[in-house]
Amino acid sequence: MKKYLLYTILISVCFAFTGLNPYPIDGYSRTGIKRLLRLERIKNGEIKDANTLPAGALKSYNEISLNLLSKKKDSTAMFLVKDEKFNGEINNLFRGLDKSYSLTVLDISDVNNLRYAARNETAGYQPGSVGKLAVLNGLFTQLAKIYPDSFEKRLELLKNKSVKSGSWGLTDEHTIPIFNIETNKLVKRQVIAGDVFTLFEWADHMMSVSNNGAASIVWREVLLMAAFGKKYPALTQEEADDYFKNTSRKELTDLGNDVVNLPLRDLGITSDEWRLGSFFTKGANIYVSDKGGSIGTPIGLMKFLIQLEQGKVVDEKSSLEMKRLMYMTDRRIRYAQSPALKDAAVYFKSGSLYKCDRSKGEACGKYMGNVNNFMNSVSIIEHPDNCKYIVVLMTNVLRKNSASDHMALASSIDKVLRK
Repeated sequence: MKKYLLYTILISVCFAFTGLNPYPIDGYSRTGIKRLLRLERIKNGEIKDANTLPAGALKSYNEISLNLLSKKKDSTAMFLVKDEKFNGEINNLFRGLDKSYSLTVLDISDVNNLRYAARNETAGYQPGSVGKLAVLNGLFTQLAKIYPDSFEKRLELLKNKSVKSGSWGLTDEHTIPIFNIETNKLVKRQVIAGDVFTLFEWADHMMSVSNNGAASIVWREVLLMAAFGKKYPALTQEEADDYFKNTSRKELTDLGNDVVNLPLRDLGITSDEWRLGSFFTKGANIYVSDKGGSIGTPIGLMKFLIQLEQGKVVDEKSSLEMKRLMYMTDRRIRYAQSPALKDAAVYFKSGSLYKCDRSKGEACGKYMGNVNNFMNSVSIIEHPDNCKYIVVLMTNVLRKNSASDHMALASSIDKVLRK
């Protein structure tokens, strides 16, 4: 999947994967995610915080819905037919830019008059933290296998089963929010080996602050779910440790690769359109190896988001819960930071990877790689006036921080959609 903060000699590689604080802020009682209780207390005035939430971030979890349920029987291909006029308007926004800018856009404001546009949609990019959506899909896929007849039991497992980080959560420079519900104190720090959180909280850390350690831990638990099946809910730490100690690296690698990639194949997303090849942290590589490399394309990710909105990713309830975990309820960045989107509900995942070769004597820095400089934004936008659309934007612009480009393009694309 990615190489993390590994090389600091002449070649430096760094990841910064963000998509801050998803899930509706009234979701604490449903999920047990403590961070959400803090946001709810801020909204209610019990805790003072200078950072106010944008209007589009205040939806209740009951207000979030899937937009394409009425099109559930339609094949993905039916959505991916370019509207000539719309396609021209979108592509005009990229006039003068090279092919390192790729995107897909689907206007779903009127489900009976869908409009699709694309640019270099089959181009492959290192997916970065956008790949964590595949881990989330793997998680809900395994939950459905453990409890095929009860979504409530799946939620109970997410809310009540706690697991320890161990080496899998190491190392990641990104912090996680730890909220004390008794003292109202918030601490932000890196994951440590002794950290214990519920599955829901680890998933939230993976999606909210895009913590790489949390992503590896969730992926590990998906692997364990596949290995132990219906015995997983009662699995102890000792049994899990023994499994990893006594199972061959090849078997662990193969199973770990399958649990995140095969669900994508079931959705008709090919290996060349989207795949994950390695865990997110060095700590995970003690047990598993990289396999197959990682790639993402605008067309592959769009296929996923369409089927999410159709309720076809695992099932309708799972699709909705995954969408809730993508909901932005805090500081917006990159594409989502566009002022044009402040009143809109934004369901978002962003990922970046840059690589520098200092020996070239060129300017190179954070998010400004001169070898690779990937930045990806995946967004579902819902304006209050019913203007709704899905965007996948992937770029590899060398020696330039593309965050401002993503934000500017978000404003331009929004203008076209709302015209």
